[in-house]
Amino acid sequence: MADERAGSDVEPISVIVLAGGASRRMGVNKALLPISPRETLVSRVVANLRVLTQDIVLVSNTPDLYRDLPVRHTSDQFTGAGPLAGLHAGLRAVDNRWAFVVACDMPLVDHRLVRYMLLLTQGYAAVAPRIEEAIEPLHALYSQECLPAIEARLSAGQRRMISFYPDVRVRYVEAREIAIFDREGRSFANANTPEDWDRLKELLA
Repeated sequence: MADERAGSDVEPISVIVLAGGASRRMGVNKALLPISPRETLVSRVVANLRVLTQDIVLVSNTPDLYRDLPVRHTSDQFTGAGPLAGLHAGLRAVDNRWAFVVACDMPLVDHRLVRYMLLLTQGYAAVAPRIEEAIEPLHALYSQECLPAIEARLSAGQRRMISFYPDVRVRYVEAREIAIFDREGRSFANANTPEDWDRLKELLA
């Protein structure tokens, strides 16, 4: 059910999986890269995050490719505007006020880190990891309070994922906090390029 809690003392969340990218650097649809004969990257992401909530929304403009996944589907309202448009579509579709947003090629998310991030939401509209000034906006928590700021940036033609951050209150999760749960940064490993995919396969093994 959508109101299943990620912890006994925090409010319920949803999960948004972004699977709308063109995968230009990979050369093939990275969401469907095979981990095993019966499992793809995106199916592992969905299965991994099911422990946090039953309300998982997958954002893609080609939903037929993912019809076998146990998720709800939605598509971009601002077409061709990248992951920021996907975040916008996902926040409009989820059942809960807060959502954990993740890319379809990040199968090693640590549930403990996400739950810790959930404890930091009070007074903020977003919670995002930051390692040596590098922000991880596709492994972050966003409130539906972000929607007006996101819509304003998209309407102005701005596509950068963090373009709206100055317009909302963001709690950054610093490297020392992340290291308590994920010292090696495995949660942020992805498959943007064939080289990334080779490294990710080693981690998955």
